[in-house]
Amino acid sequence: MTHPSEESAGSADVERVSREVSNRLEELGIWLSGTEEPEELVRIQEAVERFELAVESRGGDLMVDEPPEGRRAQPDDPHFALPRRSADESVDRFVDRLERARQDVLQLPPAQ
Repeated sequence: MTHPSEESAGSADVERVSREVSNRLEELGIWLSGTEEPEELVRIQEAVERFELAVESRGGDLMVDEPPEGRRAQPDDPHFALPRRSADESVDRFVDRLERARQDVLQLPPAQ
């Protein structure tokens, strides 16, 4: 049995990590409704990280391919631009789209 103070500490940790993940995703220009569950945020973050690794494996520069919020991307290759999530897009659909984009990137030849 867990002690109530342990539960509240765990809950505070989940909330803190969720805020950190949300902030990073929003900095990348990914729209969040604010109603995403912690597990959904993690799924989005992991899908973004897999996409970024694919871009880097093909010679993409994330500093160019993922501009600061409010700026337009000027990717080395259009495939390297991080897909954006629309306001009516579910987490599942967005994660699936990120995976398809990752697969497209991996079809490109590695940079020389």
